[in-house]
Amino acid sequence: MNKEIIYGITGILDKPDDVINAAKKLEEADYKKYDIHTPYPLHGIDKAMRLKPSPLGYFALAFGLTGAITGLFIMWLTMSQLYPQIISGKPFFPLPALIPVTFEITVLLASVGTVLSMLFFLFKLPNNSHPLHDTDYMKKVSADKFGVCIEAKDVKFDLEECRKFLESINCHTIEPIYYPEETINFRPKIFETKFVMFLLAAAFLVSGATYVLLNKLMFVEPFNWMMFQQRLDAQYPTKFFKDGFSMRTPIEGTVARGTTPYLYKGNPEKAGTELVNPIEATKENLAVGKAKFDTYCSPCHGYQGNGDARLNGQFPNPPSLHSEKVRNWTDGRIYAVIMDGQNSMPSYASQIKAEDRWKVINYIRTLQRALNAKEEDLK
Repeated sequence: MNKEIIYGITGILDKPDDVINAAKKLEEADYKKYDIHTPYPLHGIDKAMRLKPSPLGYFALAFGLTGAITGLFIMWLTMSQLYPQIISGKPFFPLPALIPVTFEITVLLASVGTVLSMLFFLFKLPNNSHPLHDTDYMKKVSADKFGVCIEAKDVKFDLEECRKFLESINCHTIEPIYYPEETINFRPKIFETKFVMFLLAAAFLVSGATYVLLNKLMFVEPFNWMMFQQRLDAQYPTKFFKDGFSMRTPIEGTVARGTTPYLYKGNPEKAGTELVNPIEATKENLAVGKAKFDTYCSPCHGYQGNGDARLNGQFPNPPSLHSEKVRNWTDGRIYAVIMDGQNSMPSYASQIKAEDRWKVINYIRTLQRALNAKEEDLK
């Protein structure tokens, strides 16, 4: 041991009340560099020692803000400057959409940075030696005794004065602690050959394990079941069908879930006798029917349903919706024409949903009554 370099002086106490009183006396004596060691957490000792909050919170704040600012900056730089994209009029920097990513980066950097700060700045890794390690003092205070250690860094430290002070607060087994010879001229081992080789070996093992896991193991059953599922992906070819098409034409008669099948395809007369309009001709429903009629029907039938197409002869003019034949049709018969089409008119089943088809029919009835008004309608 090198007796010239002293770490501090220690004393042993037998009761928890004694060590709390010792902490209060140390504070009253204006000692700053000291520590209390107990075999278990001791309630009230932090208040007696007037301990300040841990500096780890400042590290967490600094790393968290760094993560948030860095994440936002990278996303702003990428989306607004390097690769701006115009998508449905959205802004180049949609802040609300970026908050989840910013939050994750903030938490990640704050947690990892705080742990690394604790290990390397507060615990001084890779130096894991301490003058109190393997001393009789540490063996006692980690078992059933309580200890006080005044460090030589304290401005009031004097070996004999500190010894007398420890005796005055009922300490026994008072002894000085010296730095071990191997720690006196200690320099960080982070650049030593053994440590560098350890880091390289760890990096190699982690990289190798990651490669095997992601590139080999995940392609072995049963781990590849999620990747290679027995399913068809839209817009992608498949080997399941001979023609290679994954998107198949629905089987005739297939009914989508939540819909009512149309049972009168190719049989408009039966539809005319069995189908009944379930939609009431209210002002709101007629407004919807008018909007759909003007959009899908008026290009050929005209806004009044007279068959005066405004497509300039691109298609044959349809018959008037005000003919006696059409006016005598039931709502179900007109519904069948919308569903199946007639002559050069195609089906509009895919363009107009079922509820709106009946609303269009109600609007057609309104046009028919308006342009073919009877005497009683004018009273």
